[in-house]
Amino acid sequence: MRRKDREISDLGEIDTVLRKARVCRIALADGNGPYIVPLCFGYEPGAVYLHSAPEGKKLDMIRSDPRCCFEVDLFDSLEKGERPCAWSMNYRSVIGFGTATILSDPEDKRHGLLCIMRQYHTGIHEFSDDEVSRVAVIRIAVTSMTAKKRG
Repeated sequence: MRRKDREISDLGEIDTVLRKARVCRIALADGNGPYIVPLCFGYEPGAVYLHSAPEGKKLDMIRSDPRCCFEVDLFDSLEKGERPCAWSMNYRSVIGFGTATILSDPEDKRHGLLCIMRQYHTGIHEFSDDEVSRVAVIRIAVTSMTAKKRG
């Protein structure tokens, strides 16, 4: 990380960013170039969960090359400056790398869906067998993360 003064090294603070974020952007690549997509997600230590339609470009790319990068961020405030280049933003962000797996076991898929629901709402969530069978659930096993903040 170039700006060590902005690095977040406290694991508790990184965990807070991951739990408060509402959108996860996942980056994939294939022979045609990079692809990035914003998604709802769920986080637990060591893993990020995503859900998807059972077919599509994202899943094709994961099957071809499961390596991926993900990013989440929190916008804290905007600081206006006297000149356009003096404006700034206070934020916290996490960038991570990992290996994506498309889950096939219904119980693993349920676990991932519960992690996603917990990201947005507390309470008890149940999924019918039909609901589980109609959705793809992706687990990113996190191999590394860095985090940064301003303000």
